[in-house]
Amino acid sequence: MEYYDCFAASYANARAKFLKAATAAQGDVRSFLHPAKKAPDGGPLAIDVACFGDRKAPRQALFVSGTHGQEGFSGSAVQIGWLNSGGAQRLPSDVGVVLVHGLNPYGFAHFTRTTENNVDLNRNFIDREAGSAPANPHYETLHADLLIHEWTDAENERVAGVLERFAATNGRDALFDTLARGQYEHQDGLMFGGKDREWSNRTLETIVQETLAGAERVAFIDWHTGIGEYGKPFFLCFNDPAGPLFARACDWWGKDNVDGVRPHGMARPNYTGLVFQGVQRFLGNREMCGAVIEFGTRGVNMRRVLRLDQWLRRHHHGLDPDVLATLQADMMDAFCPFDGQWRKDTLDYGLKLTDQALSGLSSW
Repeated sequence: MEYYDCFAASYANARAKFLKAATAAQGDVRSFLHPAKKAPDGGPLAIDVACFGDRKAPRQALFVSGTHGQEGFSGSAVQIGWLNSGGAQRLPSDVGVVLVHGLNPYGFAHFTRTTENNVDLNRNFIDREAGSAPANPHYETLHADLLIHEWTDAENERVAGVLERFAATNGRDALFDTLARGQYEHQDGLMFGGKDREWSNRTLETIVQETLAGAERVAFIDWHTGIGEYGKPFFLCFNDPAGPLFARACDWWGKDNVDGVRPHGMARPNYTGLVFQGVQRFLGNREMCGAVIEFGTRGVNMRRVLRLDQWLRRHHHGLDPDVLATLQADMMDAFCPFDGQWRKDTLDYGLKLTDQALSGLSSW
């Protein structure tokens, strides 16, 4: 199996490869079609779900790709690679696996990180019944200055100066937290968590209810890209650091990889509305152990790319086609580098980490 057999150049191709691999592995496949949106070519958008192993086993794994649109190309490749390398056939008899492919199909197909409503899906899973959305007061002071008006070096240098001045006053940890934790006021801003639950959010709850109804213990991976050393995995475990589930994640993937890690060398932000937290809530009092697993790309320089993503959402209609293609290629390379070595390495790591999670789940 070559790495390029698992990666795709478009959402439609990634989806076709996943469905072909899942069917060949004799999975129980179901597709949840988006009720209102289409791919750029007019094709369907869907969250595809494939189940393997013992569907009634108390131990189940839930592995998700495409929470952040363009990042789906990497997570999809790991899922396809696991299927094509016989992962489903190697499952222990007392374990089931649920693969969720393309949780944010709009972003996946339209080459953007966010959903059809410009919502960061990985900030959309706050508990809306618990009260008002979390506040991010520092972001309120920065939002207007972070908006790029024209994609020029001068405009990016202006924003970089705004961020440097904030960091000089409040510290780099506070800046990272402000930019990354999520905000719920500005739809045209960074990390907008949405005013309501997104279609993908509600659909994932249905998937959990239908595929994990009998699960007592759940292993969880949400595949992402951006944070960490280039081509290396970076773990964000959101289990209680003082509890047994966090210790279990350390056993699966190595304590040095999971405990006390600092994204971009900074304190971990107080992320809100994560898919991880949403699935925990959907499962109720059942135990879930796992992590968001990132594959490193451009490090802290991803901030520029996040601004580019938002700027293109607002301004792509009037752009020269060649300029648009150039900027989109830059953005795609930041989220899923075209570098063959990066793709081979991350696929190999992804397969290894999947097997480690399944081995740990089997003995849980």
